[in-house]
Amino acid sequence: MQKEVVARVGDYQIRQCTSDDIEQVIDINSKTLPEHYSDHFYFEILAEFPETFLVAELSGEVVGYIMCRIEYGFSHVRRLGLARKGHIVSVAVREEHRGKGIGGNLVISSEGEMGKKAVTESYLEVRVSNTQAISLYEKLGYKTTGRLEAYYRDGEAALVMAAQVGQ
Repeated sequence: MQKEVVARVGDYQIRQCTSDDIEQVIDINSKTLPEHYSDHFYFEILAEFPETFLVAELSGEVVGYIMCRIEYGFSHVRRLGLARKGHIVSVAVREEHRGKGIGGNLVISSEGEMGKKAVTESYLEVRVSNTQAISLYEKLGYKTTGRLEAYYRDGEAALVMAAQVGQ
């Protein structure tokens, strides 16, 4: 499969994920996030939504990723109505590569790919304690639209954050 570059951030490139990248994506997830998914889940997202499953790469090493799905349902941005929306399922960057704009550019790049699929908004869930991520999402135009109590297995609540895409 051709590795199409979606964006560049300094020496890093953001491109669509391939099945060859999944092992590194799983490693990043297991080392950076408390939530883990089955190996099958990553392949399922890749098969169904390859355009919105992106990785950040430096010299052949995957150092970050974003996994998104496209859904249809009630809007998180507008008061009433249905929307075609992108759900950011998971985004992570290896610790030693943080602070270089990779996470933000993964989000922006995924929104660009979602926009090509007629998505009008994007949403995600984030731990209430993850103030660094919340701050990043706010800088990218995301607003808190809800709170899910005991959302995570350890009982921590999540904020639901959403933004318009392609506006």
